[in-house]
This record gives sequence, C-alpha cells and structure tokens, in this order.
Amino acid sequence: MKFGVVVFPGSNCDQDTVYVIKEILEQEVVTLWHKETDFDPNIDVIILPGGFSYGDYLRSGALAKFSPIMSKVIDFANNGGYVFGICNGFQILCESGLLPGALLHNTNQKFICKNIYLVPDSKETALTKYLPRERALKIPIAHGEGRYYADKETLAKMRINGQILFRYSDENGVVSESANPNGSVENIAGVCNERHNVFGMMPHPERASDDELGNTDGRLIFESLIRYIKEMND
Repeated sequence: MKFGVVVFPGSNCDQDTVYVIKEILEQEVVTLWHKETDFDPNIDVIILPGGFSYGDYLRSGALAKFSPIMSKVIDFANNGGYVFGICNGFQILCESGLLPGALLHNTNQKFICKNIYLVPDSKETALTKYLPRERALKIPIAHGEGRYYADKETLAKMRINGQILFRYSDENGVVSESANPNGSVENIAGVCNERHNVFGMMPHPERASDDELGNTDGRLIFESLIRYIKEMND
C-alpha cells in the first residue's frame, strides 16, 4: 500500500507518522507539500498529521482548509479514497466539511498532553474492525482544541450510521464523564463520515506504535486500516 502524508506549515507530527508507516508498518509513503495541486494517483491513503497548521491562527484547521492540496484531498475523499486526520488533521477535516461536527477549546481552557484510554464504538470501520474488543487502548493526546461537538440531530444520525469511531474511557474500558479529558460530547474521541472512508481522531496513534516507547496500542489502529483496505481490494 502507498500512503501520502500532507505537510502544512506548522505540522510537527508528519515525520513521526512517516517513520511509523515506513519503518514500523513497512509500507510505502511519500510526503505531500501543502502547495501541491496534484499527487500520485496510486496513493491509497492520505494522512493529515498533527501539529499547528498555520500556527492555529483564527481557529485550528481553519486556514489549512484553504491550502491548494486540500481541494485535491477533498476530491480524493469524494471519490472514495481513504483519508485519516490525526489531531490537527482531524480539525482540518472538520473545517473542510469532510467530517461532521467541530473541535472546540478544551473545557478547562488548557493544553492537555497525557496518555488517555479509549474504546472503539463502531466496530466495522477500517480503523476499528480488527481492534481487540477485550480491553481499552492507551493512546496519548496533545491538544488545546480537542472538545468534539455536534448537535443532537447530527449525533443521532452518526450513531445510526456507525460514524462514532472511539470514545474516551478509563483503563477498564468504562466510558464515563470522569474519563473524558476535554469535555467532548458523549466522550467522542474520533469519528468518520457517512461513507466510512474519511476518519478523524484527536489521540495520536503514531506516538504509540514503536516498541521503544513501551506502548504499541496505536499501531493496532494503523494495522486495522491496512488490513481492511487490503481485504477490500482482494
């Protein structure tokens, strides 16, 4: 499989993501500069990495959606291509209209950087289908605007369509208000679109994928994505 990782001014997780895809998952990967207006048609997955695109001026992801490459990313997604936004990438996808809802300032109005736990909600998406069901995943977060919000009507449609990917939980997998690090509505940590080909999550799976870090729960998410797409293409 071939991945493309978009690099915006202010991205700071792009090389972490490239490293995991190339060295850990042993997949082909290229970087895509934000000013590019085209990319290799053989790319299977585009990843929008974490960071502070355009310095998070105005609002996280609000300026990045106007980058030249984003019109191509939107076309790619609308044609069924897989797009995965992590943290700032999630914010950009929401701002671009590829994902429902919005990411607001954390309830405590502070930047939060720590390990959290999450459990998959929808069990049949590319990111979640092959995840373990018997335990919560430990994945780090690092954001100031990670509080997911959508109105009640949108949330109801998302539940019906299986668009809620992950919910924040405690280490035993119990979803509760006390396990919610940022005030996200219904403990939502990640969502997808109606077609289940565009994904966004605030936690950083690329920061929990290398054996050297003592935690590889994030690798499971990437592996699920790769296995799902390969099986769909067989």
